[in-house]
Amino acid sequence: MIVSIVAAACAMFGFSPTNAVAVDGWTLVWSDEFNKQGAPNPADWEYENGFVRNEEDQWYQPANAVCKGGNLVIEARREQKPNPDYVPGSSDWRKNRANAQFTSASITTRGKHSWLYGRFEMRARIDTRPGMWPAFWTLGQDGEWPSNGEIDIMEYYRGNLLANVAWGSGKRWQAVWASNKFPLTDLNKTDKDWAKKFHIWRMDWTAEAIKLFVDNRLLNEVPLERAINVGSNGVSPFKQPHYMILNLAIGGANGGNPDNTTFPGKFEVDYVRVYQQTSTTAQP
Repeated sequence: MIVSIVAAACAMFGFSPTNAVAVDGWTLVWSDEFNKQGAPNPADWEYENGFVRNEEDQWYQPANAVCKGGNLVIEARREQKPNPDYVPGSSDWRKNRANAQFTSASITTRGKHSWLYGRFEMRARIDTRPGMWPAFWTLGQDGEWPSNGEIDIMEYYRGNLLANVAWGSGKRWQAVWASNKFPLTDLNKTDKDWAKKFHIWRMDWTAEAIKLFVDNRLLNEVPLERAINVGSNGVSPFKQPHYMILNLAIGGANGGNPDNTTFPGKFEVDYVRVYQQTSTTAQP
């Protein structure tokens, strides 16, 4: 009965019923297959705009995210964009640049979809050239960063693929990180064309632990009993619903120098899917 109800719901919302049930007892509750032309579905995604975080080089704008050929393509461009918030001499990095020299896009399910626990999966091809900083990640819907919790299912910059979990340190805007790095040079030893191919990133998140994978290879595992905000009397930010973000940043604090990189850069996403076990429920 559960399977048939899920299959009917999947058909209603444009999912493939053949994907409704996954292995290991995980059931599909939401997905975007990006099988449309044009902008991402506004019922599922909203855009971040302007200079947003990490003193990055790019200006985020909706025009750089488009669905075509069965993929979501987030495109980084070398183009000048006037900063409407420019204030000469400002100490605020968002205001002290008259122009952005690059544009890109960041889309998020914040305010539209969030989930407590689940299997989050993305099939994508990432740009690994200097200055590119693609990411597939989640944030807790309540609280200030990092006490709301951050999970980097896929993050890449400066020659390293990362799998990270972060939570509050007790000091404002300073996180405790459980981070593992995997050099691209090591990935290339097993497949010299690794960066040219699509790969599947996955998070299995339960009430016990967060496990992060690429192509079924375990990259990081963090028990939730460890991931507790310092000074919070045992509160874990990973026991609340999280929303997801897909973005392609450029430069900034971690992204590296894009000056000698040929543009455009591309973060191509075939699909994003969220599965849950029957004991958990997706949040609206």
